Amino acid sequence: MFQHITTHIFLTVLMYIFIFLSMRIMGKREIGKLSVFDLTISIMIAEIGVFVIEDIERPIYDGVVPMATLVLIQVLVAQLSLKSRKLRLMVDGRPSILISDGKIHRGEMRRQRYNIDDLLLQLRGQNIVSPADVEFAILETSGQLTVIEKNTNVTSSNQSGNSSSGAERKEKNGDNQKDSGDAESPGGDSASVKLPKHKIRYEGLPIPLIMDGKVQDGNLEMIGKNRFWLRTQIRQKGVSDFRDVFLCSVDHKGELYIAPISPDKGKPT
Repeated sequence: MFQHITTHIFLTVLMYIFIFLSMRIMGKREIGKLSVFDLTISIMIAEIGVFVIEDIERPIYDGVVPMATLVLIQVLVAQLSLKSRKLRLMVDGRPSILISDGKIHRGEMRRQRYNIDDLLLQLRGQNIVSPADVEFAILETSGQLTVIEKNTNVTSSNQSGNSSSGAERKEKNGDNQKDSGDAESPGGDSASVKLPKHKIRYEGLPIPLIMDGKVQDGNLEMIGKNRFWLRTQIRQKGVSDFRDVFLCSVDHKGELYIAPISPDKGKPT
């Protein structure tokens, strides 16, 4: 019994040392954001180590040899990929652009099997509340989403311009406060929809009104609007049907964001 326990302890320590050395040999890349290739190598090494620990009757070299082979494969592929971009792209893949200039690329999301909820979750995790604020959102080969925000000061040419724009914003905010209890008129400005602010909850987070061509009736009811109003708004953007909208959301300022399913449908929003 004691010998059995001692053998298990010895094998566990031995596998720990060998796996630790293997990770050190394969480099820091293995402990960072793993690509599919790196993840496969790491999982296989860990599984082989478990097999050796579980079966004390099995010779140690039955585990050490396959693990050493995997380490050798990883090192060779990493060295070759430094010299060959084709091999690097074949092993690691290419980054995918999911958003550019505030427009969502639905086709690329479908190819990556990346749904709209995943995208919005990742954006919120980086303190971005709307795709309209994103210059680029890039899905890296490691699965990490890199987000580059738009520069909000691009349109400000000088200090006086900034002052005037600030005054305009204050004046606009004053007008909005006066009209906060009024409903949107059919002929209102479609770029900035004035909604009753007290009816919009979760201030700071946009409320999805259409997702994947399906109207979110509960959210419409929450802001005190109906499908007729929503259809009017998307038609003003050049989209004729709900099914042609990939994502439509409204923020706490009452501004609509519309991403058509087809890039040829609708005006830039």
